[in-house]
Amino acid sequence: MTLKDAWNDQKIEDIIGNLLRIGVGTAAAVVLVGAAAYLVRHGFGHANYRVFRGEPSDLRTLRGIVRAALGLHPRGIIQLGLVLLIATPVARVAFSVFAFAVERDRMYVVFTLMVLGILILSLAGIA
Repeated sequence: MTLKDAWNDQKIEDIIGNLLRIGVGTAAAVVLVGAAAYLVRHGFGHANYRVFRGEPSDLRTLRGIVRAALGLHPRGIIQLGLVLLIATPVARVAFSVFAFAVERDRMYVVFTLMVLGILILSLAGIA
């Protein structure tokens, strides 16, 4: 049995579906945990809507987000969940490159690599 025989269209669709479900579910769970922790710490504080305060600079980089999440800071945990949510479709496209390569469909491998490149450049702020 070859690798191509083991990877039929139905199996690939099942894997992609599971990837998306697990990714979105994990991201939602992480955001929920972070939101609960945030509400426990800051739930009774008064919001000042006259002044806009964006995310602190340490929560604007992947390294800062991971560091804050590992330090159990609620806003860092929420940000990590959002990063996981963004990473889910990127992982789907990356897996699609693999699936098309197994099927030896070179044209779709090239197109999917182009989409993956655009996604990565966009997320990096280059494109």
